[in-house]
Amino acid sequence: MSRLLRGGHFVLAFLLVSIFASQCFAQSAAQSSKNTARDSRQYMEMMNGIFDFVQKNYVDDVDPAVLYRGALKGMLESLEDPYTLYLDTSTMRSLSDTTEGKFGGVGLSISKPYESTPDKPAYVEVASPIEDTPGFRAGILAGDLIISVDDTDTSEITMEEVLGKLRGKVGETVNLVIRRGKAMEFPVSLVRDYIEVPTVKYGTIVSPANSRVIYGYIRIIEFTPLTAERVQEALDSFGKSVAALIIDVRNNPGGLITSVADVADKFIDSGPIVTTKSRIAYENSVFTASPKKTTFKGLPIVVLINKGSASASEILAGALKDNHLAYLVGQRTYGKGSVQQVVPLSATDGIKMTMARYYTPSDTNIDKIGIPPDREVLYPELGEAGEKEFADLIKNDDVAKYVDAHANMSEADIAAFAKTLAKKYPHIDERTLRKLTRNQVTRLKPAMLYDLDYDMQLHAALDILAKENFASLVRTTKTLKELQEEAGTQKAGEERTAKK
Repeated sequence: MSRLLRGGHFVLAFLLVSIFASQCFAQSAAQSSKNTARDSRQYMEMMNGIFDFVQKNYVDDVDPAVLYRGALKGMLESLEDPYTLYLDTSTMRSLSDTTEGKFGGVGLSISKPYESTPDKPAYVEVASPIEDTPGFRAGILAGDLIISVDDTDTSEITMEEVLGKLRGKVGETVNLVIRRGKAMEFPVSLVRDYIEVPTVKYGTIVSPANSRVIYGYIRIIEFTPLTAERVQEALDSFGKSVAALIIDVRNNPGGLITSVADVADKFIDSGPIVTTKSRIAYENSVFTASPKKTTFKGLPIVVLINKGSASASEILAGALKDNHLAYLVGQRTYGKGSVQQVVPLSATDGIKMTMARYYTPSDTNIDKIGIPPDREVLYPELGEAGEKEFADLIKNDDVAKYVDAHANMSEADIAAFAKTLAKKYPHIDERTLRKLTRNQVTRLKPAMLYDLDYDMQLHAALDILAKENFASLVRTTKTLKELQEEAGTQKAGEERTAKK
């Protein structure tokens, strides 16, 4: 402050002291009565005063739009909610592109932590790759971290800036560095393509245990306004020919709550599907199953889940589980139990804000907890040696080089090449090597509906349907409320033991 007093800056110093004094007063008032209208007015007057002061006195001319955007970003980020944020022009455009269903990009659903520290940098995390896109074909997985985009460290830029780099002109290359696991890092070059937001794919699977038994398989990729209609098309196509249903919501990042409620309603006879709760009256709602005869009533249903299953996909899994209608197989889900609304502020910007939390039929919120599977099936981890070999495999480009030199590889050719690769990379299992090779062979074709050679979780679902008493399994599963109460009791017991 003393430097400001030199050279005739007394007035400036006086203004700053006045501002800081007012701030201290407002903070003191807030402590005694945080939620009063008087406190709100004081803070708003202070913000207006500082906005005006900075614009008039900062060393350089300041665009008021810059101050406006900065104030909104800071205000929303202070809530420390990764789903509440300011949407600038580029983000609003990206949101519009996604809603319309087509845009130029690499096909990755991503998230980014609010806070970045030296111990835990705020790298971008892949929530899920979108099928039949450059990111999906390159083998990027849910849980991968994007360390950099075109040599820019993602921990040092905003989510909007990351999206701006990933999306853009079709045909241009985007260079990423991916981190998988604790230390495995490798570069990936993706060429932007038109990304169409998919929703449902379906088909049938012949039971490996009995060729006369057919199962219906529905992969729900995202919940859009068309999802319920597409699911109904799948059910209609199966008719009465299938002995069970497998609903796959792995790597499904969510979507519209109305859409998932409509899908769940096809399987649930009565009662709540999902409930939203908020301190705002109009955000409190209950989505209830319509009274009717449901399609495929009594048919065994397995739902495949993993850590990429989030939001609306968790609503579907939770609703079917709490009603004892489905058996969950795979991995604990992501744990996003909140509902957001997009509020436009102008034609070019807006905010996205968490307005409510959702609850499953057993009145349970799974935010930051996720939904555990009834049968956990995890893919084997590579380990330190395997991670190093995987990074070397990607950097050496062994798979792409071989596939490019050997056109029209058959499954037998793929298996033979995987055996050869396993000699060079002994810490990577052959199933994974076959998958990587198969992805490269089919990279210019539509994604396979399912991969029975690689997919351990799907295999587990098929084994359960073929070999176990499904009705007994589903009847004895616990609701999400029962599971959370058990976990709470166990935690309390552990804390009591620790204090002794």
